[in-house]
Amino acid sequence: MAQTTITGVITDADTEETLVGVNILVKGKVVGTISDLAGKYTLEVHQEPPLTLVFSMVGYDSQEVEITGTQSTVNIQLQETTILGQEVVVSASRMEESVLQSPVSVEKMDIIAIRDAPQASFYDALNNMKGVEMSTQSLTFKSFNTRGFNANGNVRTVQLIDGMDNQAPGLNFSVGNIVGISELDLESVELLPGASSALYGPNAINGILLMNSKSPFLYQGLSANVKTGIMAEDERSKAATGFYSFSARYAKAISDKFAFKVNFEYLTADDWQANDFRDQSLLNGSTIESGTPLNNPAYNGVNIYGDETNVNMQSVAQSMVDAGFLPSAALQLIPNTAVSRTGYMERDLADYGTKSIKMNAALHYRINDRVEAVLQGNLGFGTSVYTGADRYSLKNFNIGQYKAELRGSNWYLRAYTTQERSGDAYAVGTAAQGINEAWKASTQWFPEYVGAYAQAIQGGLPADQAHLAARAFADQGRYMPGTSEFNNALADVTSRPIPGDQNGVGAQFVDSSNLYHFEGSYNFSEQIEFAEFVVGANYRIYDLNSNGTIFALDENGDEFKINEYGGYIQGSKKLFNDHFKLTASARYDKNENFAGQWSPRVSGVYTIGNHNFRASYQTGFRIPTNQDQYIDLNTPQARLIGGLPLFADRYNLNANPGYTLANVTNYGGAVQQSAQDPAIQSQAQQIVADGISQGLIDPANAQAAVIQIIGLLAAEANVGLLQPYDIKEFKPERVKSFEVGYKGIWGNKLLVDAYAYFNRFENFNGNQVLVQDATDAGLAGPNAMTGLNLIGAIAGARNIYSTPVNRTETIKSWGWAASLDYKLPKGYTIGGNVSYNTLSNLDELVETGFQPSFNTPDYRYVINFANREVVENLGFALAYRWQGEFAWQSSFVSPAVSTQQLSVMPAFGTFDAQASYKLKSIKSILKVGASNLFSKGYRQAWGNPTVGTMYFVSLTFDEFLN
Repeated sequence: MAQTTITGVITDADTEETLVGVNILVKGKVVGTISDLAGKYTLEVHQEPPLTLVFSMVGYDSQEVEITGTQSTVNIQLQETTILGQEVVVSASRMEESVLQSPVSVEKMDIIAIRDAPQASFYDALNNMKGVEMSTQSLTFKSFNTRGFNANGNVRTVQLIDGMDNQAPGLNFSVGNIVGISELDLESVELLPGASSALYGPNAINGILLMNSKSPFLYQGLSANVKTGIMAEDERSKAATGFYSFSARYAKAISDKFAFKVNFEYLTADDWQANDFRDQSLLNGSTIESGTPLNNPAYNGVNIYGDETNVNMQSVAQSMVDAGFLPSAALQLIPNTAVSRTGYMERDLADYGTKSIKMNAALHYRINDRVEAVLQGNLGFGTSVYTGADRYSLKNFNIGQYKAELRGSNWYLRAYTTQERSGDAYAVGTAAQGINEAWKASTQWFPEYVGAYAQAIQGGLPADQAHLAARAFADQGRYMPGTSEFNNALADVTSRPIPGDQNGVGAQFVDSSNLYHFEGSYNFSEQIEFAEFVVGANYRIYDLNSNGTIFALDENGDEFKINEYGGYIQGSKKLFNDHFKLTASARYDKNENFAGQWSPRVSGVYTIGNHNFRASYQTGFRIPTNQDQYIDLNTPQARLIGGLPLFADRYNLNANPGYTLANVTNYGGAVQQSAQDPAIQSQAQQIVADGISQGLIDPANAQAAVIQIIGLLAAEANVGLLQPYDIKEFKPERVKSFEVGYKGIWGNKLLVDAYAYFNRFENFNGNQVLVQDATDAGLAGPNAMTGLNLIGAIAGARNIYSTPVNRTETIKSWGWAASLDYKLPKGYTIGGNVSYNTLSNLDELVETGFQPSFNTPDYRYVINFANREVVENLGFALAYRWQGEFAWQSSFVSPAVSTQQLSVMPAFGTFDAQASYKLKSIKSILKVGASNLFSKGYRQAWGNPTVGTMYFVSLTFDEFLN
């Protein structure tokens, strides 16, 4: 093959200093190199001229140079970027294009933006992007979201690392950056807010985040970072604690054919603590703010666990009288008051010793100038805390991702697997209940409390002091945090899988599910000239494995596998003298458990000079999570079952239907009211009298018989109120989104970006509680003529199920966002962004009783001010971020609080700052900064930890630092 060798030196056009680490690529091929420590480069290409070289470096304008047959030496001067908005993105259309001309909204952080961010990590800096909400569940576990419906463990957003879906396969959401990408190896971050299914498939319904690592061919040498600092928040058990981080990266091109890289990162700290002790029981006259363990016997603290279950004291007292443990005369001393067990604080239960270990290795081999092969492995271990229906201590959690890829300049083939291992993870709230039960069963504790209360009242104590005395008596010998008894009980309950066995409650979360993914894409730009076409396809397998604890088993006793496949085609064409670009795409996806889904997208961008006007229609969909499909878990409150038809068959919900909790509650209230009807009471007395006269009823049991007959007659009279729940087809969520936007540069100094969107959500997923008669005879119908089955259902002979269903309401949301970035003289920049998101038909949803969990403030804004070089080698960055208050709804919030919209997250603002200094003599950057510098602690979701101030200092060494 012909070979062309090109050499040269690359310098800064203004300072004439040599530039180190400049990327030199052959346009249309994968071959390339970088400039060395002297700014020199040598590139060998298996091609005769003409060919085009592309010279690029972050912070500088790219240059393209055409090489003719007479050139062998090409010296280049690069000009530092002076105009904003020059980035190139690939996420918006799966092809390279200017960020200004993207057909949809896109945000990007490059290497310099990542380095200069006034936060301790790049993942924290995502919160400064336009329209991004963040939910901090621990120091290392944060969930991002855009355009409403924020959530912990967000299943409506997708996170990709080097093209690999970073979700935990059993959970179906990414676990923040616990086991993600090392900052030293991060080249860029691109965020697409809103629906993105047309190109990226299922679950990208609210947004997608793409993180791309550095190629060992283009970013070589040794780099390392040491970071430490202080985490301070007044309400922690120890207000100020240290954190420590070390990372290293080494990459080397052995030849123009072969290169490798290795990465390592370690972080350890005492985590932020969840210390919201407000009372969310709303019982006994308590309010969220006023309730305490001292004034509310049924106190249920937000971050206190083991106190969730409460019972009525009169019901306990009646049972004690029936069993002969309490004299009937004592009943009049017992109030109609709820009481709960004494709980434990989260800090005593969760493992707050957070840590994160990330390891990465990759081998890159250029088979020829057009094809590169990549073998890559990412392995991460972590201990963190996650908020779901419970708070989960993710102790020794780990995920491995392993990829093989072939790629050219216009195509790729990729295969990877994600291996999730839950380690020693456990549910914190369940662990607290297990400790209480291991020490003293609730069947003993509650009667002891009631008995002690009766004695205290008889002894002359007022009611409030009697409650305190009763709790003190029932809590005698209780396991206290820090004791060997407590630690042993915690270790015991967290060693058993949820929900437990004959030996006691189990809190361990077991999941070893795997994901296998295959995909490819091809750009026909070299074959088709009149337009640009891209096609792609993928196939995916979820292999569920919870050791039979969480997911249902098939007829062979195995957990299920789920198969998905999909494909897309996109075409784009420039019209009207290249001023208008029309792009259309269509995607089809099929999951074996659901009907196929079409996801079209149409967009247009009109460009005139530096001004770009865009409009788009896009769709997105979300496949129900693997747990929503296949969960089969019996909890103390209900059996959680998946929404697939197999569960209706397995639990006979078709022949013996379930009834909504609201329907059964209304029915029970009607039965109790009818029991007071004199006509029914008279009829019951007559039936008993006739039974006595016929010798069928013992006169000694007459009163009891009357009460029973009254109940039966009252039940029969109201049987028509019961309406069986109609289980409909379980479908994926869908969204239709319309967006208009503008992005442009004014006077080469001001970058303006703005958009507005309108969304319609259909088949929104929610949970439904169903009550089923445990006698399998049905709550209504031929067997209910006597009302026996109805009474059984109300009295306790019932099955309780919680299953995901589709809401029938259409949910409408809309919003807008705008950002301004301005280049001031002498290198200063000032900018900011503001976003607005809201539900447009919230009143309609409230009328139906639906809680959509929008979980998003109306307004949020960010203001930033920076200069990368105030004086030689010294730079700084400042950012102020504010968001308004909103109500948080999730399965973690108590139903009473959620229904009344009382779970309000207050507004807060944070100020972040950093200063950095280049130590060129040692090729390092020293960075000193703080996040949330002047503000009080804040929470971003109900039950999540309080985030305080984080002071940090870091030293980054880079062999190719420029």
